[in-house]
Amino acid sequence: MKSLRTVSSTDTFAALQLMVEVLDEKVAGFISSEENPTSSSEMVDQSLGLIVESSGSTGSPKKVELSVSAIRHSAEASTKRLGGDGQWLLALPTHFIAGANVLVRSVLSDTQPVIMNTRLPFTVDAFVRGVSLMEGERKYTSLVPHQLSKLAEAAEQDAFVFSMLRKFDAILVGGQQPNWSDVENLRSKGVSVVVSYGMTETCGGCVYDGVPLDGVSYKLEEGIILLAGPVLANGIGPWHTTSDLGVEFEGKLKVIGRADRVIISGGLKVSLDRVEEAALAIPGVEEVVALPVESQWGQSVGIIYVGSPEAEFSSLSESISVAASPRKVLRLSALPRLASGKPDLRECLRIISD
Repeated sequence: MKSLRTVSSTDTFAALQLMVEVLDEKVAGFISSEENPTSSSEMVDQSLGLIVESSGSTGSPKKVELSVSAIRHSAEASTKRLGGDGQWLLALPTHFIAGANVLVRSVLSDTQPVIMNTRLPFTVDAFVRGVSLMEGERKYTSLVPHQLSKLAEAAEQDAFVFSMLRKFDAILVGGQQPNWSDVENLRSKGVSVVVSYGMTETCGGCVYDGVPLDGVSYKLEEGIILLAGPVLANGIGPWHTTSDLGVEFEGKLKVIGRADRVIISGGLKVSLDRVEEAALAIPGVEEVVALPVESQWGQSVGIIYVGSPEAEFSSLSESISVAASPRKVLRLSALPRLASGKPDLRECLRIISD
C-alpha cells in the first residue's frame, strides 16, 4: 500500500514533482482542478499511479484509476512513435489526461517542460512565447482542436507564427475530432500534426493517425470501437468498449463520431459529428457544434456556430442528407467551453433549447 497525494493543477511545478514520485512508485497521485484541494491521508494499492477525471464533455466527470505500468507504457510508446525523447510545451490543464501526459513524458524523457499558464484562456501570443523558450533538440506539444484552429488561422496571416509551428517535431491534437481542413492545410505546409485518438480510460491517445501504439489493438463490433492493451485503466477488463463509431479504411482506424451523437430525424439517421465536420467546410464558419432539437420529425439538427452572419447551412442537406438540414441556427461570439478546451455540450444544448 502507499499514500494518495493530491495537488492542485494551478501549481504545475507541484504536479510535475508529483509525477516524479508517482513514476518512482512512492505515492499515487490526483491532480485536482480545485485551487486548494483537501489533503488526503488515504492509502491505496501499490499498483495505482494516477486518478484522473474525465473531461465530462457529454456527462458528469468521473474519476478513472490508472496504474503506474499503464501510464508508463503509454508515455514510452508515444515517445517511440514520435521519434524519440524531446522537450514538451504544456498548453493544457494538468488535471486532464492530455496535460498530465505531458508531465509524465517529460519526466521519463528527463527533460524540463516549458509551462504555459493554463489558468488563463489560450492565446496565440502566449503559445508563441512558450515555443521561444524551448531549447530541446526535439520539440513536442499536445493541443485540442480549438487551440490548433486558432494557431492555424494566425499562421495564415503571420509568418512568424507559422515558423514557430514548423519548429515542432510533432503537434499532437486530440480530445475530439479535429477540423480536418486545418490538419490537412498545416500538413501540406510542413507542419507535423499527429491526430491522436483515445480517452482517459486508455491513458489518453493510444491510436496515432489511425495506427495503434505498440501493444494497443482495436476491433469493431457493430461499428463501435473497442480498445485493448496495457494502457487500459484499472478494472476495465481485456477490452474497453468506447462510445465511438469507427470504420477501418486502408488498414487504419477512422473515427466517425460518437455513437450517442446520432439522432433519428424523420426516420433517417444523422451523425451530429458528421454534421459538424461538414459545417466547418462552409465559408464563414469558424467553430460549430451540432445538437439535437425537438421537432415534428422527432429530433432535428440544431447548430450553434461562431463566424460570419452570412454563413449558409443549406448545403448540409446535399453533402449529408435532407435530415441534416438544420431546424435552428444560432450564432455566438464564442462557444462555451470546459476547462479541457472542449465545447461544453450540455451548456450548448441549454442555449439552443431556450
